[in-house]
Amino acid sequence: MDEGAPLQDSQRRVRRSPLLFAVPLWLLAVLILILLWEAVRANVPPDVRGDWPWRLELLDMEALGSLLAVAVGAVLARAQYARTVRPYLGWRGSWRKGLLAEGEPAWRVGILNGGQHIAVIESWECRVALRGGDGVGAAPWVPVPDVVATLTAGGLTVGRDYQLIAFGAGFPLVGTGNYETVPVGVFSRRCVERVDVLHVRVRVTDVVGDSHERVLDCLRGARVQHNIPGEEPVK
Repeated sequence: MDEGAPLQDSQRRVRRSPLLFAVPLWLLAVLILILLWEAVRANVPPDVRGDWPWRLELLDMEALGSLLAVAVGAVLARAQYARTVRPYLGWRGSWRKGLLAEGEPAWRVGILNGGQHIAVIESWECRVALRGGDGVGAAPWVPVPDVVATLTAGGLTVGRDYQLIAFGAGFPLVGTGNYETVPVGVFSRRCVERVDVLHVRVRVTDVVGDSHERVLDCLRGARVQHNIPGEEPVK
């Protein structure tokens, strides 16, 4: 992503389940081709219907109609069910006291699944850009330990200036009705001042095997709410 381009942080579906999505569509496509073949055969003159390839009858029209109805129903049912069980990834950030140091405010970021069904984390990557560096456009997506190394090189200390949570593949994000968030990271004022951008890219798999992705801008709003230079108010 270019440094000057706006962050595309809305949730998007990045992959569909090959088994549960592609197979029903392939079956429907094959049945439609068979229907077209039988429709052409039915309009061939009777005197040539016994010649090859017109004598090739793939399926009886009654059975073909039943299979087509089942295939169309399966495709529509799968699409509807996929919308029902789709996860809705959200995040929230707020200043709270005492998370890193007694009486000191810290910016806490949490993630939640607002859907009704469980989603399983497939991958969890981050990228960070320090103030005065090359910018987020030059930063690759890396695991949490690599981000920790970058922050340490920038003079920030784990536990005193920040905490960054690493989620492994298979961690469940349970759908919650009370919108309680799972902690992603905690950042002191000093960390917010020294870090330009910190993004987390999370990809999850829902119960039908589709993959969804969202990018969290962890420091968005932190500077505005705490009067730290470097961020314009969100309009």
